[in-house]
Amino acid sequence: MSKATRTDPQPSAPHGADSHDLIRVLGARENNLKDVSIEIPKRRLTVFTGVSGSGKSSLVFNTIAAESQRLINETYSAFVQGFMPTLARPEVDVLEGLTTAIIVDQQRMGADPRSTVGTATDANAMLRILFSRLGTPHIGPPSAYAFNVPSVRASGAITVERGNKKAVKATFNRTGGMCPRCEGRGTVSDIDLTQLYDDSKSLNEGAITIPGYGSDGWNMRLYKESGFVDPDKPISKYTKKELNDFLHHEATRMKIAGINMTYEGLVPRVQKSMLSKDKEAMQPHMRAFVDRAVTFATCPECDGTRLSEGARASKIKRISIADACAMQISDLADWVRGLKEPSVAPLLTALQHTLDSFVEIGLGYLALDRPAGTLSGGEAQRVKMIRHLGSSLTDVTYVFDEPTAGLHPHDIQRMNELLLRLRDKGNTVLVVEHKPETIAIADHVVDLGPGAGTGGGAVCFEGTVEGLRTADTVTGRHFDDRASVKETPRERTGTLEIRGASANNLRDVDVDVPLGVLVVVTGVAGSGKSSLVHGSIPAGEGVVSIDQSPIRGSRRSNPATYTGLLDPIRKAFAKVNGVKPALFSANSEGACPTCNGAGVIYTDLAMMAGVASPCEDCEGKRYQPSVLEYHLGGRDISEVLAMSVDEAEEFFGAGEAATPAAQRVLTRLSDVGLGYLTLGQPLTTLSGGERQRLKLATHMADKGGVYVLDEPTTGLHLADVEQLLALLDRLVDSGKSVIVVEHHQAVMAHADWIIDLGPGAGHDGGRLVFEGTPADLVAARSTLTGEHLAAYVGG
Repeated sequence: MSKATRTDPQPSAPHGADSHDLIRVLGARENNLKDVSIEIPKRRLTVFTGVSGSGKSSLVFNTIAAESQRLINETYSAFVQGFMPTLARPEVDVLEGLTTAIIVDQQRMGADPRSTVGTATDANAMLRILFSRLGTPHIGPPSAYAFNVPSVRASGAITVERGNKKAVKATFNRTGGMCPRCEGRGTVSDIDLTQLYDDSKSLNEGAITIPGYGSDGWNMRLYKESGFVDPDKPISKYTKKELNDFLHHEATRMKIAGINMTYEGLVPRVQKSMLSKDKEAMQPHMRAFVDRAVTFATCPECDGTRLSEGARASKIKRISIADACAMQISDLADWVRGLKEPSVAPLLTALQHTLDSFVEIGLGYLALDRPAGTLSGGEAQRVKMIRHLGSSLTDVTYVFDEPTAGLHPHDIQRMNELLLRLRDKGNTVLVVEHKPETIAIADHVVDLGPGAGTGGGAVCFEGTVEGLRTADTVTGRHFDDRASVKETPRERTGTLEIRGASANNLRDVDVDVPLGVLVVVTGVAGSGKSSLVHGSIPAGEGVVSIDQSPIRGSRRSNPATYTGLLDPIRKAFAKVNGVKPALFSANSEGACPTCNGAGVIYTDLAMMAGVASPCEDCEGKRYQPSVLEYHLGGRDISEVLAMSVDEAEEFFGAGEAATPAAQRVLTRLSDVGLGYLTLGQPLTTLSGGERQRLKLATHMADKGGVYVLDEPTTGLHLADVEQLLALLDRLVDSGKSVIVVEHHQAVMAHADWIIDLGPGAGHDGGRLVFEGTPADLVAARSTLTGEHLAAYVGG
């Protein structure tokens, strides 16, 4: 009897497998983390908060998600691993209880012209199959509807060795949907010849106006001494043959001044030397020339649809695949719902689910042919979410980087529901977030801080949202902050008239934008805010336009080089030590010869992903040892570049190192909330919000009268928003006009004037629904923005 009692399982005893309900992190030291140890509950929604630079991304992305990714890669065969990048193990003592991590970040999608919203999701592929089955006339397989696939016809002889050699004649056909004229890009580029030369002059008089074609350079000698044209004759007097030889002659080898050179027409030469290169990587004067000389026009053959004539002719219920991709997704979802065809029922169900996911996530206003490179960071992140919403996977860790970026308060509620749905399927959801509306739905909160950079990296609070509210941390103290509406808004000093704005979805909008005040343009995502501001206020003379597009730069670019801060620092070092400033540039004479000033050695492994390892000679400091013997205020140049903006501001403010020119730039960086960035941090590691604020700091010295900002609060903590508002006030008080596209209610409340677009997104938006003071908007409550702002200020 007693024996039976002992072997009977206790019904209340937990199963051993259920004890792994936590992700345990012990001793995390990535970047600025200071031996962080936490336990994160699985199958719950955990939100990570803290000021910008407090270590949230270092803990969530660079430690937990990175280790999960590394461990998954290790499960593949050695052969497959050979094609993958070698990931270093994060700086952490123990990581237990990890599950597969899926990262949904805000990295912009590739700007390849053939990448669209449809190709970035499965929607386009499913439409192609649908048209290949149901489209009439039938033109071929799914590839016949793909603008990424060219049509190919080839024939030739294949030699097969079986005893005696035999030649087998074979023909090969592939029907693709690519427009042959624009090669699936939708646009054709043309060169404006008037920007290449002045036809009233001869070559000897300097007719060619392209940068680098000076009168005594090799480029000019090539044309003068080629013998094809008379160098003393004005170009307007050339015969047809001479003009063709000058502009379009094919490449020909010849001797000029005893040197073998290749002569070709000016147009193909410019196309090869300039137009095939990344414009952003060019020097400013070359970039300006390309902007002037090259015009992009809609392809006349496919009318911008990217598709061949056959693909455009094949239709289902009078709709071609080009028409379907151009529709607003919410309308396309309704059209697909109306197709009743049993032969493709499973395909229609899957396509329907994908399109409905777009609508549900607040992207129903997009079209499938929208180029992926034109999406904002927030839109790109939500497009990446589409594929996970219908996934059958459970017990996965989803990692989100500010999923509310670019969302109106009305849309944040939808996003919250999606995050909770992912959690309720049995997944662990980790969210890095600043918005109180999303922090409020968390099951568990981890607050990092207390400050940024070296002043952060510690866990200040762990627990529930209620616990955070009463916690004495920066986030806790500011959690229930509410900006109040201005009693007496500033008076306008002038008016910028916008008439008949019709870019993208705008419906002939007429609006008077007041100048000399803080104007906030609001409306749900996709209502036409950016179209109005960027499409109607040209970034020209007197207008400083700052968006979140990535800052192009090499691996060596950092805040010090981008803002021009390094120049006064180099001169200060040179003056004190009596040497040349070029010694203190890691891109010039002072560079470590082993790594060429990069600080790391990049090993290109051909078919594998390259690997970067710290340079052993300079220990990642980027400079020759002899350069580091020169000091300014007791610090060498590498120690200065390792300082944070706040430390450097103090260092260059007084004593031997006092450098007013450097301090001015540092003060601007601090003003925009980037005091925690180190001067030498590579630009490639900055978030979208940080990049934008870096641009803002750089452009604050410009002589512009109108500043146009696109969501400057992206990535800003509640406490930092106050600092940004103070900065905007300073700009306005100094006589500038500031126009901000923004969803953050604190910024709306702080405005002098609000322009609200809507009422919905896509073709349901594009209209002016309110213009006036924030107080009037709250009192009227006539729009979605008005309702949310009234609830926010307690009106």
